[in-house]
Amino acid sequence: MADLLTNAAAEQAQIGPGGLFMATLRRDLMLSLRRKSELVNPLIFFLMVITLFPLGVSPEPGFLAQLAPGALWVAALLATLLSMDGLFRTDFDDGSLEQLLLSPQPLFIVVLAKVLAHWMLSGLALTLVAPVIAVMLFLPAEGMPGLMLSLLIGTPTLSLVGAIGAALTVGLKRGGVLISLLVLPLYIPVLIFGTSAVQAAVTGLPLGGYLALLGALLALGLALAPLAIGAALRISVSG
Repeated sequence: MADLLTNAAAEQAQIGPGGLFMATLRRDLMLSLRRKSELVNPLIFFLMVITLFPLGVSPEPGFLAQLAPGALWVAALLATLLSMDGLFRTDFDDGSLEQLLLSPQPLFIVVLAKVLAHWMLSGLALTLVAPVIAVMLFLPAEGMPGLMLSLLIGTPTLSLVGAIGAALTVGLKRGGVLISLLVLPLYIPVLIFGTSAVQAAVTGLPLGGYLALLGALLALGLALAPLAIGAALRISVSG
């Protein structure tokens, strides 16, 4: 195993940043697709929360339609958070994370590829199934574009911020609860703007401002989160 990891590190040193990004993205996608249970768990959780929500409040269509934007976004947030613990866990357990940290290639690119792979299998999947689930909550058709666009722009930020918590707790045996405590307060702006975008779409108001704010948060996350994730990984592994 050590020889394989050494060879992999040597191969990474010989390829460019673009090749490293694509190789890391392809590897993480293939590994995630092999673990089908972890792949479908966020979707099942998302469906369960939305299914149980009318039972816990009221099945009245008008009432559910008013609460649908917030309920859908909270369920998507929690479903994304559910899958964060395993983002770096496998690499940490088999020792490949240490090889990545020792590699001469920029850690920024590797981290960004891993977060993108996580988002494609969690945030993007939730975005695609959200309109179907929204019908269960009687969300008006006018709100569907706002729901799709807000999730498409907002869920990558959830993955970026959640990855910081996953990196800080990767060395802990039970870091799932700690991740929630660390990143949930940071999710609040995304939750507010995402929910507001859906509500604006339902009422016929312009939602460009809310989408622009979500885009600004995403741009900030893309610029700063990979650096924070890399620093957190080094702290966790060295500790």
